[in-house]
Amino acid sequence: MKKNNIFKKIIKKEIPADILYQDSKVTVFSDIKPKAPIHFLVVPNKVISSLNEIQKKDKNLIFHMLNIAITLAKKKNISSTGYRLLINCNQHAGQEINHLHIHVLGGKKLKSI
Repeated sequence: MKKNNIFKKIIKKEIPADILYQDSKVTVFSDIKPKAPIHFLVVPNKVISSLNEIQKKDKNLIFHMLNIAITLAKKKNISSTGYRLLINCNQHAGQEINHLHIHVLGGKKLKSI
């Protein structure tokens, strides 16, 4: 598993990104190819390659990721109208970077899946 992917470089601030939030556990930044007016990624600072790699010891980190997604959805004023959380797992699902991340999309009516 590649430990220094593009997300890790963003987390370390080695490459520029529109960072919306960062703490010791997660980094949140705007998606460079947004699929909605509001589209950001919640990324753990620790490299977990996909959902399949989550371990029991990661449960607090996963909860923190979800909590930050919800908190920022409220700050972006999309919590009352609605937003989507999306996690792709591996290539056939559309995961392009082997680093777990949650897409948060909102700001318009999204098509049903």
